[in-house]
Amino acid sequence: MTRIAVIGGGRIGEALIAGLLESGRASKDLVVVEPVAARGEVLSQRFGVRVTSAVADGAVGADLVVIAVKPNDVDGVVTELAKSELGEGDREAVVVSLAAGVPTAKLENKLPAGFPVIRVMSNTPMLVGQGMSAIAPGRYARKEQLALVTEVLESVGKVVTVAESQMDAVTAVSGSGPAYFFLVVEAMVDAAVGLGLSRDVGTQLVVQTMLGSAALMEESGQSAVELRAAVTSPAGTTAAALRELERGAVRSAFHEALNAAKRRSAEQGAISD
Repeated sequence: MTRIAVIGGGRIGEALIAGLLESGRASKDLVVVEPVAARGEVLSQRFGVRVTSAVADGAVGADLVVIAVKPNDVDGVVTELAKSELGEGDREAVVVSLAAGVPTAKLENKLPAGFPVIRVMSNTPMLVGQGMSAIAPGRYARKEQLALVTEVLESVGKVVTVAESQMDAVTAVSGSGPAYFFLVVEAMVDAAVGLGLSRDVGTQLVVQTMLGSAALMEESGQSAVELRAAVTSPAGTTAAALRELERGAVRSAFHEALNAAKRRSAEQGAISD
């Protein structure tokens, strides 16, 4: 079984830990590096994993070292990794970075020469095994190492491989994407309450409709345009609602929102340099 060290016990780190353990892809000897003692204790009790505050300690003997910290904290983590026993002996470790906006070259320049690095952008639905991850190999990552990381991440969702130049766009679409859907759900539930439904009933109606619509699109093989048209009868209720959404410039708002997210991801990358 692949030995995995997760550095960072925040939202994405916890989502990965939970997903890996739930899928059986990682055993209880998975190591988590978390410098905040109280947070480390929470993770230890919740998941039954070993927690340490030392990067070098967590990295020893790991096949995959996953960096799941904020971009501003990456420098310190990589500096500690470079001084550790990472990749020494029979094991060849791979560093997997989930830090938003941080290019692989930045990590490669701080690690021992030729060290394999793979950049990943995932999202929080990993918590329930429904994550979406995009991966981009660094200069020294081999095909079999990319395949290993893909296999691990497939245990917590779906995976696509992209060029690193596309990672800011990926961040805008799927990395931040869950928040967009949560906002839509929030707005629809509020509207349902305004129509006289209870918040509980409104929430059930909206959430199941969202889940069912996603499943229908995935299983039918039809496009969003085709499925929307199938629901929209001429001069019917759906047409009336869609007319108001178009009047509210929903398409334009999403376009601007994703572009803003992409720009911010690029800015974070520039700051991290």
